Amino acid sequence: MTSSVQLLETTELALRDALERRDWLAIGELDRRCREAVECAMVEPQDAELLSLRLQELLDLYRQLVEVCQHEQQRLAGELTQLNQGRQGAKVY
Repeated sequence: MTSSVQLLETTELALRDALERRDWLAIGELDRRCREAVECAMVEPQDAELLSLRLQELLDLYRQLVEVCQHEQQRLAGELTQLNQGRQGAKVY
């Protein structure tokens, strides 16, 4: 396994862990590192089948990340709506 594929694998594992912990700061940094690792892997000669597998797993993780982010966005929007409704109700009194 080449160093760029190993970097992809370790970065993916760290990103998966950060997603499970909902550590948004780490996710932002790991996203940047994933992009760099993908760029390196595309330039470095290596086993195409292994690279394809790693990239597919990373793509699946990013799909999951997008779903979690959308769910979190909806949850926060609901909380903001409730806060605004509570504030409007307090103004009535």
